[in-house]
Amino acid sequence: MTMKILLVEPGKIPRPLEIEPSLKSMQKLVGGPIQAVYPFEEPVALICHEEGKLLGLPLNRALKNPETGEIYDIIAGPFFLCSAPSDSDHFESLTEEQLEQYTKRFFSVEYFVGGESK
Repeated sequence: MTMKILLVEPGKIPRPLEIEPSLKSMQKLVGGPIQAVYPFEEPVALICHEEGKLLGLPLNRALKNPETGEIYDIIAGPFFLCSAPSDSDHFESLTEEQLEQYTKRFFSVEYFVGGESK
């Protein structure tokens, strides 16, 4: 059984991918220990390297306040998105609609200079 995710790597456009839903395969994608953050209103998890910033991984995409557009965090290193249903204790596949929605959201490659998104 595989899980459909959206992989977002620094300097690249997002791409859908199917992975084994195991901790090992998730850690391999981000290059180390994983951290799940939930920056969206819907139950979608952003899985990134737990120590990405501390290790100086390349800055990837900014997370912005949906109301103001203000940057509140920047994800360092590769990350992926998957479904995180509130009634489940594990991650699941994104729907086709979610894949399309988040591909559009993260499609633009971002470069960071002096802490600002360009």
